[in-house]
Amino acid sequence: MNAESLEAAEIRDILRLLPHRYPFVMVDRIIDIRGDESGIGIKNVTINEPQFLGHFPENPVMPGVLVIEGMTQTAAVLVLRLLQLRESRSMFLITIDKAKFRRPAVPGDRLEYHVRKSAHRRFMWWYQTEARIGTTVVAEAVLGAMIGEVKT
Repeated sequence: MNAESLEAAEIRDILRLLPHRYPFVMVDRIIDIRGDESGIGIKNVTINEPQFLGHFPENPVMPGVLVIEGMTQTAAVLVLRLLQLRESRSMFLITIDKAKFRRPAVPGDRLEYHVRKSAHRRFMWWYQTEARIGTTVVAEAVLGAMIGEVKT
């Protein structure tokens, strides 16, 4: 796989690479993939998602922690698809730094998770991430993750 070429990961690829399943898959598609360097995850926020039953029924807002999870899942797919390690390994979040939430995401929004690798050491990766709705940044964070064995 050439890191210069732009690629995409559809939902089947995402489900093959991540252990997450409904209702915890926070990314629908990933576009503009450049190896493990960068990519853009897409999440279509819909009212029929279970978190909106309680967060908040009269004013549904996507929980910030789920936005962070979507950015993390996007980065994990970039690494796992490049290394082809899903069957025996998974990515685990190890740090969330400089997290900021600028505006809420609500049903009807199309979240874009822009992730860009900032460091890599052995089995650990760090990504500078932003969640955007259109051109508006709604959240940002520096996320660290590491590869670990899947225990069955």
